[in-house]
Amino acid sequence: MQTVLFHSTIFGPIHSRRLGSSLGINLMPDDGKICSFDCLYCEAGYNAQGKGSSGLPSREKVRIDLERKLASMQSDGHPLDVITFSGNGEPTLHPDFADIIDDTIALRDKYFPDVKISVLTNATRIGRPAVADALRKVDNNIMKLDSAVEATVEALDRPNAGYSLEKTIEYLAGFGEQGIVQTMMCCGEHDGTIIDNTTDEEVEALIAAYRVIKPREIMLYTIDRPTPEINLKRVSKDKLDSIAARITAATGIPVQVSA
Repeated sequence: MQTVLFHSTIFGPIHSRRLGSSLGINLMPDDGKICSFDCLYCEAGYNAQGKGSSGLPSREKVRIDLERKLASMQSDGHPLDVITFSGNGEPTLHPDFADIIDDTIALRDKYFPDVKISVLTNATRIGRPAVADALRKVDNNIMKLDSAVEATVEALDRPNAGYSLEKTIEYLAGFGEQGIVQTMMCCGEHDGTIIDNTTDEEVEALIAAYRVIKPREIMLYTIDRPTPEINLKRVSKDKLDSIAARITAATGIPVQVSA
């Protein structure tokens, strides 16, 4: 089984296709996974691998480890484009997420004032005021919407019970141009169910949702690393470019393509 990728709280810098030289912050366990989605394509594997035994890192540990790394990078003259909250699950599930964002902004301002702060979130908790307020403070608030078709969301992202696509789109719209929407494009099958969010029906549904949300930008990307569902396939750059052009023509929203 595909297992967690990140075995520390602070990792990298790594090269991100979308963000450049990125220093990662993992707010989940370093030996397990906790997420409100269980995506077929997740590079950190399925939730079934368990939450591990290390527990969530404390706010203090995140702050100390991040300051140590930023101070070292500054001293060594190491280039950095972005600090990115990602890792072994959904970062906004951490109970101190809002306070950790405040700490990160302060440390960024101290060591690398020109660096951006990004959060990659599946958008399952953006309806919570504390989470939404924290996300509005960062430079790149990157929120997931893989499909605007309920059955596809259920099959591809496999959200926890209680997820509402309709409410999620409503909450995303509340961010407007403060938000960036990211959409993973892929096709294949899982347990006999065909999955393809690149069809005309899917793209039209996404366009309708993007028109409601009105984000600053849309990020279209595809599979880049091994996935726990081996029958998923990446989408070609040509097809992504074609979908992106169609979205921009219909919405006027710029689309960044990563393939």
